[in-house]
Amino acid sequence: MSFEEDALTYHSSGRKGKIEVVSTKPCYTQRDLALAYTPGVAEPCKQIAQHPDKVYDYTTKGNLVAVITNGSAVLGLGNIGAAAGKPVMEGKGILFKRFADIDVFDIELNSQDPDQIINAIRLLEPTFGGINLEDIRAPECFYIEEELKKTMNIPVFHDDQHGTAIISGAAFINALEVTGKKAAEVKVVFNGGGAAAIACAKLFVSLGVTYKNLIMCDTKGVIYKGRTEGLNKYKAEFAVETNARTLKDAMMDADVFVGVSVKGAVTKEILKGMAKNPIVFAMANPDPEITYEDALAARPDILMATGRSDYPNQVNNVLGFPFIFRGALDVRAKAINEEMKIAAVHALAKLAREDVPDSVSRAYGGTKFTFGPEYIIPKPFDPRVLLWVSPAVAEAAMKSDVARLPIKNMEEYKERLERMLGSSRGLIRNVINKVKHSSPDLSHLPTIVFPEGYSEKVLRACQVIAEERVARPIILGNETNVRKTIKDLQLSYLKDVQVIQPIKTDRFHIYAKKLHEMKKRKGITLTESERLVYDPNYYGAMMVHMGDADGLINGVTQSYAEGVRPILRVLGTNPGDVAAGLYLIVQKNRTLFFADTTVNIDPTAEQLARIACASADVARFFDVDPRIAMLSFSNFGSSRYAQSTKMMNAADLVRKMRPDLIVDGEMQADTAVDPGLVKELFPFCEIKDGANVLIFPDLNSGNICYKLIHKLGNAEAIGPILMGVTKPANVMQRSTDVNDILNMAAITAIQCQTMKTRYQHTHA
Repeated sequence: MSFEEDALTYHSSGRKGKIEVVSTKPCYTQRDLALAYTPGVAEPCKQIAQHPDKVYDYTTKGNLVAVITNGSAVLGLGNIGAAAGKPVMEGKGILFKRFADIDVFDIELNSQDPDQIINAIRLLEPTFGGINLEDIRAPECFYIEEELKKTMNIPVFHDDQHGTAIISGAAFINALEVTGKKAAEVKVVFNGGGAAAIACAKLFVSLGVTYKNLIMCDTKGVIYKGRTEGLNKYKAEFAVETNARTLKDAMMDADVFVGVSVKGAVTKEILKGMAKNPIVFAMANPDPEITYEDALAARPDILMATGRSDYPNQVNNVLGFPFIFRGALDVRAKAINEEMKIAAVHALAKLAREDVPDSVSRAYGGTKFTFGPEYIIPKPFDPRVLLWVSPAVAEAAMKSDVARLPIKNMEEYKERLERMLGSSRGLIRNVINKVKHSSPDLSHLPTIVFPEGYSEKVLRACQVIAEERVARPIILGNETNVRKTIKDLQLSYLKDVQVIQPIKTDRFHIYAKKLHEMKKRKGITLTESERLVYDPNYYGAMMVHMGDADGLINGVTQSYAEGVRPILRVLGTNPGDVAAGLYLIVQKNRTLFFADTTVNIDPTAEQLARIACASADVARFFDVDPRIAMLSFSNFGSSRYAQSTKMMNAADLVRKMRPDLIVDGEMQADTAVDPGLVKELFPFCEIKDGANVLIFPDLNSGNICYKLIHKLGNAEAIGPILMGVTKPANVMQRSTDVNDILNMAAITAIQCQTMKTRYQHTHA
């Protein structure tokens, strides 16, 4: 099937189109219906009639944007009409929702008359929190936006103009940084005289480019003083004194080319005439003004951006509009002004200089991105764009007095945005806040040792851990190699990190002797102890055992068994406890705790009971009131086999060990999580509201279940948390990424603090 056929199938299969309206409130009973419609709906109507601003409290207005077009300038298709433009508007709605959780109604206006369009949009103001104009041709688009801004009290934003300008503006700032050029000195040539070109040119001037150094070309050639043909007042603003008349003339010795025109407008010969280290933004879609391959062949010193995802530095509007509107809506801005746009530009530029998460690399086939000629703009699937751009826009709105609902606590706002990226982020953010609250300064942060210092992933995670003030990392590895990698990766927060090469330290022999003392009756000789401590995993475990570090994290580059073995041999388990692995399975509206998922192949009833008690304590730490289900293929004795009886006995043991806990079983998984099923068939069950701590009968079932739910059930997995060990130590999975390591570092840090507090209370 061709790509074109695939695209048609994508849009026509199943439910037609790409969007639907989804209810946010239940509507299953007569009471639900009465509340949703008549008579209940009368109450918010009366409140809004008396207090118009309450429309934001009782309706979707505050999170609803209209994407409006007349289809006069659709993508690269031109004036194809309102109906033909609808697939693009629906697609825009998907992007608003996917990247910033903003709801959209797309509206296609069947008119080419700008005044009719203006009047229609003005009448929609009560419905929407913002207006996104899309695919309306120039110069009408300028007039429409200007007139709407004069009278409307909600943001009006023409994305074809400002979105392209903002993203290319961020790329421009970073391109100057990479090439060592200055905005006030560079000669800039624009090809294209439409909405995007004029908006980009205006923004570049705001960023420091001078009018005398800026030449704009359109289909008639250079826009120069004295030219009258094909001009309007918007183009005329960029007329300059110049002898250049063609694009080729204009680009001679130019530092920067910005193309928002057509395929093939620039040749290799033209590029060869540009200044040293030329900056070329060839943004015509789908085919740029010159192909990436031709541009690189003509000028190996080029820094190039395009509108395509298959080449470096894609200028993609999705980096802008969802997050700009998110910030504007969240402060109920009356407009999106220049200050807000400039704030978005600088936020994007700064973000591109940060270390790039593994999740972004995975989205792009494992490609590693580092700030430089081939990475000057964040990638569209970088989740941090929301956390950088929206707060910057919101702050700019407040400072420029267009915000009607100022944000009182910006840190809390950023945390709310973080929760939009996934429920697990909010959960971990709470843990990080607990760590920071318990650590008034850096010296009070727990120290966590990372034995796999040769791993770039580990070092990049340590950078984030140090930057977020989650813990003080200690890195094990060859110091020369580790320091070089830190420098190469530009990990500034690790400049003074403690790096230990085990064999070169005085503690090496002390640890070896101590390990021998601990294990000499387990067949471990002194020579064997030295060999083991040479292994960074054992050395790190001995650091924690001897109190030279508070916690340990490993497993990023090895199997779980290889990572957990040194921990269990050196640190061991608490008396009466069982080592076990627990995963947090985070769904949109609830968090579940799965155990054991990593350690015990076929645990006994007593071991399962102890695992259940430990899991309940972890749940309480995360502010979840535990309800424990002992899972089986049987419901309350319906099948009498050794496996199901084991789970029933385990539930009885939990009741005896911990009368404070709610536990029941054995029960099937659907019974455990479905309160309706319990109410109908098993009213005697002690778990009435659905279990949230699920204890599996063996490692097979636990491991299989958490991986299936994580991959197929639209759930996030945090863990595994290693329970039952004498001191904080956790083993990651090899498939882990930087964000997973950060999550585990936060959990390990809070384990360290909790254990330290218990020790102080015990010895007070």
